Amino acid sequence: MSISEKKAAIKEVIEQRDSRAGMVFSIGVQVLIIVSLISFSLDTLPDLSQRVMLLLQVVEVVTVLLFSVEYALRLYVADNKWQFAKSFYGIIDLLAILPFYLGLIFTTLGIDFRAIRIFRLLRLFRTFKLVRYSKAIRLFGKAFAIAREELVLFLVATLMLFYFASVGIWYFESEAQPEAFSSVFSSLWWAVVTLTTVGYGDIYPITVGGRIFTFCLLLIGLGTIAVPSGIVASALNKARAEIDSE
Repeated sequence: MSISEKKAAIKEVIEQRDSRAGMVFSIGVQVLIIVSLISFSLDTLPDLSQRVMLLLQVVEVVTVLLFSVEYALRLYVADNKWQFAKSFYGIIDLLAILPFYLGLIFTTLGIDFRAIRIFRLLRLFRTFKLVRYSKAIRLFGKAFAIAREELVLFLVATLMLFYFASVGIWYFESEAQPEAFSSVFSSLWWAVVTLTTVGYGDIYPITVGGRIFTFCLLLIGLGTIAVPSGIVASALNKARAEIDSE
């Protein structure tokens, strides 16, 4: 078998899930991602024994090595290697293994590991690796791409509404509750929990004007939940129709 034929065979296994080998590879990577995330979660538990910590370290090393092999193979079979490296999946695959190697480098340089704990959080990017293997998630991604302009417009309108709500409640409540509503910025938390209909109750209006203003905002807040739901639902139907027609 020539080098080009071997490369084509590897590419088929990695990128195509129709064959048995491709399905095994896909499921294997998904299991590896889940094992890695469980290991990361267990690593945050306090008072772990030395034996358990050693086991978690072994799991981390093994998973990183396998992810590194996967990344190297994907880079090898890519028609345009630079294009793959800067693509969404290429960046996610790199971020999935980068924290481990950065931790080794900084530890070797004698830098206190407590200062580079942030690299451990980058391991959460392994969650996004599941996007490649989930048809449902890919469907959502396509739907968001279809409704991108509408969602951006809605986001801008929502941010403007948050600001308007902050200014309005500050105007009505700042004199009656100077500590809770001392400025527009301090009123922003109230605006967020009110318009999202969460309503923690930690800050609430006591004036008549503030309560009437809040009532109006609560009615608008119901719309802030319903509108994006309708947009996404419509986009999902379009995305499903496009995928079925492919």
